[in-house]
Amino acid sequence: MPAALQHEIAALAAAHMVDEGLEARAACQRALQRLGLPARTPLPDATTLDAAIREYLALFHADTQPTELRALRRVALQWMQRLAAFEPLVGGAVWHGTATRRSDVHLQLFSDDPKAVEIALINAGVRYDVQRARGLHGRDVEVLSVAQRCEALQDWVTVHLWVNDTAAQRGARLADALGRTPRGTAAELQALLHADAEGAQA
Repeated sequence: MPAALQHEIAALAAAHMVDEGLEARAACQRALQRLGLPARTPLPDATTLDAAIREYLALFHADTQPTELRALRRVALQWMQRLAAFEPLVGGAVWHGTATRRSDVHLQLFSDDPKAVEIALINAGVRYDVQRARGLHGRDVEVLSVAQRCEALQDWVTVHLWVNDTAAQRGARLADALGRTPRGTAAELQALLHADAEGAQA
């Protein structure tokens, strides 16, 4: 497939991801529909899609995205600290720095007791929804979704808690297709927030 068409698909997908909060695959399929292309059309690789997202943010959200990202990272850190017993890792756009107010927070949790996270939420009086999805290493896991009010955004944020067994920790931080660490610890996220705050004051 011509590179130009791959970039066009990536550009449209990036817009859907940023403006509507769609996940990458759904956004790419929406882009194919808009372009009138078959559903089996090869999708852009991770490098092309990441570049398109960052270009779209720079062009259309440069004034607002950094502030929104900080707000979402603070929400993520609060939940990571709250659920520290489950050794949380943050991933997705919040970790990689491309999140906007439309983005959800995704945290990977680890426990050999599959109900331990639910019990922790129930004991804290937190309401949540449950679904099952393909998680780390292709395993089917429970995902607990919580609505969190974010005052900085004056909006609600959805926090998805992916409940893995402890064996899934192995390989959870191996480099992704772009050579990046795909998920970060609470300490690493806090360091990003601290560095960002220092940069804003400089």
